[in-house]
Order: sequence, then C-alpha cells, then structure tokens
Amino acid sequence: MKKVYLAGPDVFAHNATELSEQHKKLCTAHGFQPLHPADAAQTTAKDIYNANIALIKSADAVLANLNPFRGAEADSGTAFEVGFAIALGLPVIGYVDGPTTVLDQVKKFYGPIYLDEEQNKWLDQNENLVENFDLPMNLMLAESCEIIYGGLLEAIIQLQRRWYD
Repeated sequence: MKKVYLAGPDVFAHNATELSEQHKKLCTAHGFQPLHPADAAQTTAKDIYNANIALIKSADAVLANLNPFRGAEADSGTAFEVGFAIALGLPVIGYVDGPTTVLDQVKKFYGPIYLDEEQNKWLDQNENLVENFDLPMNLMLAESCEIIYGGLLEAIIQLQRRWYD
C-alpha cells in the first residue's frame, strides 16, 4: 500500500481531529496508507518539525491542501512541506476549492489592485507587484506540483490515475 502524506492547514481547524479522521478514512478507502501530521504526539516545535519531516521522507507522495490560509496564499508550513517533498522527488498533488488566480486572491484579501499601464504590471495598494500568470497560487507552488480543483477526494482520485491508469 502506497503511503501519502497529508499536508495542509487542516491541523489548525477547530474540528482538526474530526477532519484528520475523515481524511485518513478517505485515503484508506482508496488504497493508500495515510501519513497525517496530527497523529504525532509531539508538543514542541522542534519535535513536530522532525516528526513531519520523517513522515514526508517515508511517504510515496504528498497530497496538499493549498487553499488560502490566513491570507491570500497557502499556509506557509504546507508550502514548505511541498517544497521539501519536491526536493525529495516525490509526486505532489495540491488541491484548491475552485478556479481562482493570484490576482483574484489578492483583491479578495487585500482590496483593489490596479494595472500600472506604464510598466504593464498589476500592483497592489502598497505598489507591490501582483503575479499575473493566470495561476491559482504563487508560481513556485503552481509549477512544482500538480494542482487540481476540488478537495482531498479529487486529489486522491488524481493520484490513483497517475499511478494506476
């Protein structure tokens, strides 16, 4: 049975225990052994980090919830885990609820953006560049892993297709 690490900010949700159980059941029902960071009994930052790194190293793939968390972008810990998995050569499937773009996300979370016609670039209200590659997230995540629209179930199905079709 192939092992999948479940990355994402779900561990911070008010119903994190319930979500982790649902996620693990979905994985098991579809023939994968779930590796969930919530299963670790660690309580210090260093121990949690080391436990998650060990789980990723033992995984065959990573399924990552890349929905915006506490802002316009994915959870920073999840982004790190994705990068670490990519560096190890693991397949990573990231999932987001639905089609969106970085432009849309910045507008939603930080207010109006505008096109600087002289530079032909989108800027936020602080005059910082806003990526405009028609991607659902920062290009480093969007280009490094496969992004699908949907939830964990759709990511599991995509991973099955990738390995078994």
